[in-house]
Amino acid sequence: MVSNRLFVAGINRRTPIPRYYQIMEQLRSKIQEGAFAVGSALPPERELAEAYNVSRMTVRQAITGLVDEGILIRRQGVGTFVAPPKLEQVLSKLTSFTEDMALRGMKAGARVISFAETAPSPAAGKALGLDAEEDRVYQCTRLRLADEEPMALETTEVIAAICPGLCAEDLEDRSLYELLSKRWGVRLDHATQSIEPALPTLREATLLHIPSGAPVLLMHRITYDQNDRAIEYVRSIYRGDRYKFIIELRRR
Repeated sequence: MVSNRLFVAGINRRTPIPRYYQIMEQLRSKIQEGAFAVGSALPPERELAEAYNVSRMTVRQAITGLVDEGILIRRQGVGTFVAPPKLEQVLSKLTSFTEDMALRGMKAGARVISFAETAPSPAAGKALGLDAEEDRVYQCTRLRLADEEPMALETTEVIAAICPGLCAEDLEDRSLYELLSKRWGVRLDHATQSIEPALPTLREATLLHIPSGAPVLLMHRITYDQNDRAIEYVRSIYRGDRYKFIIELRRR
């Protein structure tokens, strides 16, 4: 049974603020205060409904809101649990996924899903200024891991002529940017990047271990070398429940 001491504030039945939203705010505060630790199970809906003296439907709506925000996570047939905090990436430096995880003290991993030397896709051809009939790229899709947990699904197309002999084994649990620098002397200089909300395909959701309707962050990146030549086009799907991007803005 849930201790009512956790919910001593109760809810205000006279305010126009919906009851489910009040419960969301209280649960969020309790999680932030540490009343529910990361990975711990939330009390069952029935017990929460009794503690707040509301219907289970109201509680379910509140929990769904927190799941959508990535604060809680549902595990089918098991229960609802407090999710780990989202990983933050500041978009002010050009870094690799491996470097980002190292800065957090986490072990980065990369599992190759597919690899081929092929003609560039229409998007990559346009971004990199390539001819679909004459130019070739190495196209590689990798599942990016942090401490063995899937974080992103990344499809990279890099101009084959700048890294001859690149193979799938090179990219298993290794940084492409590090390889380009050490093996072929390519120095990356800058990139342009766009981010937008999206919904994953069934295949993408399965690989990322998320529900098919869970929101994701879709990212496109064009990377340039020291000669200001576009050499890489990347399409990445990041888990919306585990990742957030921070952009620093300055007014001159």
